Amino acid sequence: MVRPILAQCAGRNRVVLPEVSVTRRALLAGSAATAATLSVPALANPIERFPIWPGSPPGGEGLSVRDEVVKRSPNGPADDIAWPHVATPMLNVVPAPVPNGGAILYIPGGGYARVAVGREGSSIARAFAARGYTVFELLYRLPRDGWAAGPDVPLQDAQRAMRLIRAGAAKWRIDPARVAAMGFSAGGHLTARLASRSTLKTYEPVDAADAQPARPAVVGLFFPVITMTDPVAHAHSKRELLGGNATSDRIARFSAENGLPADMPPTLVAHAADDPVVSPANSLTMFAALQAARIPSELHIFEKGGHGLPLREAGKDHPWPGLFERFARNHGL
Repeated sequence: MVRPILAQCAGRNRVVLPEVSVTRRALLAGSAATAATLSVPALANPIERFPIWPGSPPGGEGLSVRDEVVKRSPNGPADDIAWPHVATPMLNVVPAPVPNGGAILYIPGGGYARVAVGREGSSIARAFAARGYTVFELLYRLPRDGWAAGPDVPLQDAQRAMRLIRAGAAKWRIDPARVAAMGFSAGGHLTARLASRSTLKTYEPVDAADAQPARPAVVGLFFPVITMTDPVAHAHSKRELLGGNATSDRIARFSAENGLPADMPPTLVAHAADDPVVSPANSLTMFAALQAARIPSELHIFEKGGHGLPLREAGKDHPWPGLFERFARNHGL
């Protein structure tokens, strides 16, 4: 049976971290559920972890949000965790043993109710690092915590992350023109919005890094939440993002298939036909919009996989990482 790489956090064991200590500690992404079938390459170098905003993130005046950690499985590995509240958005750098100059911003999911991200470097991030890419895993803030930007607060963090990656290109030995983004589940929705709203001004510049472009060079959307329109919308993500009484205008604005710009990055979309959580109609909707906008795009619907595509299946490498790498290389990554 294929186990999902991303899943809703089910654990109830909670650890609330003090705000001061968290801002100085590393929080590392790792949204993959552990499974015996997954091959996780060892890291050649230590992982770097840092907050993406100098001081407090924008729009938090008057809030008392604290970073909170939840175990996704009571008996699971220590790093199988998620964050139902995020006060300190972070980037976690998973280095490539032999860098090829390309980089990937990795955006995990969690239904906008939490961010499914650990501290050890996810299996997906390690797999792409082994292919030569420096991977940056994003721990982003959630609309539920009352930030001033509301449903745009995750986009603030995604835009800032892309700009920081490019600003630090020399340090990390990457080409700033070769930075892709890949998103999973609700993280796919955020990635799609990052790609199509990269020029939307969601915050005031805070330093020189914000002069960098936020547009990814190439995008991968995997079992993504896309539309906010019923009946295809993922109800949980829609409720967490927009609340229970969203207007039709608001629904249209936050449906990622709408308003694709002419310079939308080349985009690969992948989903499993048997996904019981997020309907594959989301991926079909996105691909149709990409095609209508004449954006270079590719769609893969796998017969099986559930809500998550494994790195390995039946003792063999699953094709999706290679398909994305081929697509990305064909478009300059």
